[in-house]
Order: sequence, then structure tokens, then C-alpha cells
Amino acid sequence: MKKVVIGMSGGVDSSVSALLLKNQGFEVIGLFMKNWEDDDSEEYCSSRQDLIDAVSVADKIGIEIEAVNFSREYKDRVFSHFLDEYKAGRTPNPDVLCNSEIKFKAFLDHAMSLGADYIATGHYAQVREVDGLFQLLKAEDGTKDQSYFLYRLNQSQLSKTIFPLGNLLKRDVRRIAEEAGLPNFSKKDSTGICFIGERKFREFLNRYLPHEPGEMQTPEGKIVGKHLGLMFYTLGQRQGLEIGGDGEPWYVAGKDMEKNVLVVVQGHDHPLLFRNSLECSDLNWISGSAPHKNWVYSAKTRYRQSDAPCCIARLDASCHIDFAQPQWAVTPGQSVVVYESRVCLGGGVIS
Repeated sequence: MKKVVIGMSGGVDSSVSALLLKNQGFEVIGLFMKNWEDDDSEEYCSSRQDLIDAVSVADKIGIEIEAVNFSREYKDRVFSHFLDEYKAGRTPNPDVLCNSEIKFKAFLDHAMSLGADYIATGHYAQVREVDGLFQLLKAEDGTKDQSYFLYRLNQSQLSKTIFPLGNLLKRDVRRIAEEAGLPNFSKKDSTGICFIGERKFREFLNRYLPHEPGEMQTPEGKIVGKHLGLMFYTLGQRQGLEIGGDGEPWYVAGKDMEKNVLVVVQGHDHPLLFRNSLECSDLNWISGSAPHKNWVYSAKTRYRQSDAPCCIARLDASCHIDFAQPQWAVTPGQSVVVYESRVCLGGGVIS
């Protein structure tokens, strides 16, 4: 019997994943990961309740579960990078790094030490083997597909990974959980950055990084307001600018780090909010080899975005991508992820 160690968060997705693996005849062990300890009080963090939920589910479906603490690895490999990026004026995506450094590295290593043949998670994605190469595919449920967050995985990691929910719709997952009598079948999905939980984002960042208020200016240099610190804003942001006056809403269009100025424009379709191309670095190609240049692919520059036709115009240590249509609010620090049809090829960090 093959042994699978599954990451169980206490949520419905990982719970149903564990149930499906058990029903498929695997020996299943649940692993609850604790990744954050700083100020982990009742007010902010749901990890104690999440652990109770995960243990209840494991008990219900009849599998072992253990808790493991990866807080030190998380702080060293994910959180320190997160702070460095914000200091530099960029907007990082910690979920991407958490997957590559914690869930598919620290967790994978721990699972292998337990004698696992595979690991599994509740991500909505699929793995397919073609001629000895492992491909990462989009999930059947396009509204839940999470391949964007998994583009940094490599052949070794994918070869040991099972995504039990890849071919299911979210509503079916909830139905399976309810029919099986899982105690968390109606639990709300978690949102936001894993280690921040319900905290106010600005208060949280304030504790770790010094902030310097400054001016909000139009591209022409007219002062229209004050910002609280450049790290609190991201390109395309509309909420929280508090600029008075008439006309269309204001949006963040840029940051001048040297002058400590936040550049803002009026109107969702202002030309300064659009880019025809981007540069990215820190590349990862899942197959181990880079895609073709001047070939038509599609790409996303943020998770909740439709695929946009593009081609790779230059590819060495960094990559230049041209889009068929201008893209809105392309944000340094976020990831651009490249697809060929349903296959996720990889990507890089927008620079």
C-alpha cells in the first residue's frame, strides 16, 4: 500500500482530499503545519481552531494526524523575503513562496522522512506525466484554479505530488464533505495572507518596517494628498487614498522611491496604468527547460486575471514578455505565470 502524507489545514478542501485518498486505497497520514508564531493570539489567529478542525476530520475518516512547526523555516525563507520586497517598494506574493519553500520543500522533506511515497495538498491543480516529464495543469474548476501559485515547483516536487481535487468543482467538494459527515463541510474558505490572518495589514507591516509619510502627486507634479508610507500601496490600488474633489476615482500608478512620492492618476483606464510588456527575473520553468521565444503563449500577471495572449521576446537570466493587448496595473514583485493552453510552463517575478 502506497503511503501519502497530506497537508491538512482544517479547511474543507484538504479534508476532502484526505477522504478521497483514503477511499482510493492509500495509507494516509495528515500533517497540520504551523507556520507562524509571532503575536499568535486568539484575536488574530485561527490556527488553534484550525488544528481542532483538522484533528476532528482525521478522527472522522480514520487516519493518523500529527502537527509540525515550520515557523522558523517560514520566517527565514518566506517572511524575511516578504519584508525585503516591501522595503524595496515592490508588492510580493507570499503564497507563491510559501508553496515553493514550505509546502513543497520543508513539508515534502518531512513527509519523505516519514516514509511517504507521495505528498498531497488541497490545491486546485493537476499533475500529468507525459514521456517521463511531469506537467502542472490547470484545475477543471477554472474559478478555483491555483496553478498560478504553484509555478515555482520543479520536476522532483511534482513527481511526488498528488492534487486530489484537480478534476472536481468546488460545489462538489462541499457536497462530498457534507455527505461524508465531515464536521467542517460548511466552513468558510480562508482568505488573505496566511500569516496576517484577520489583522489590519497596515498595523501589521508597521511593526516590522519603518514608514515615512510623503506626498501624493499627479504625473505632472501637482500635490493632491499625503500618503502614509510607500510600502502600504500597490499599483492599481483605489481604496484608502482619501483624495477629495470631483471627477473619476484615483488610482496608484507608480512610486518614486528616491523622492518618497506616490504617483496617482484619475480614471481606471488612464494610460499610465497600462503596460504592453514587462521584464521578469528569478525565473522557474517547470519542465527544466525554457519555452520557445516568439511563440504565442498566454500569461497572468495576477491571480484573479484572465489569461492574456503574449510572446516571449527575450529569454536569458531574465525574460521580456510582450502582450497582444495592454495589461492593467502590472505590479513589480508580483509573479507573471506563463501557460500553453492548460499547461503551466512556469514564470518569474515582475521586475
